[in-house]
Amino acid sequence: MCRNIRPLNNFEPPATRDETHAAALQYVRKVAGTTKPSSRNQEAFDRAVAAVAHATEHLLDELVNVGPKKDRVVEAAKARARAEKRYAS
Repeated sequence: MCRNIRPLNNFEPPATRDETHAAALQYVRKVAGTTKPSSRNQEAFDRAVAAVAHATEHLLDELVNVGPKKDRVVEAAKARARAEKRYAS
């Protein structure tokens, strides 16, 4: 599950709300040990996702970056190249 959490800091354009929510959802799923909570736990699960997403947005807003912004397209190409090399037969 946690492999789906991607770095969100120091990108141009900055991370979107959807990206921070997706990362928060993956984190809460991992901690809770479930991808779909029961109906009794759904409200607590949703509150946790919202709280983690909120904290993530604040963290990203406050981080100071000294390096150049990363380009999402370039980083995605690098990741594909690494995957091709890793899974080559």
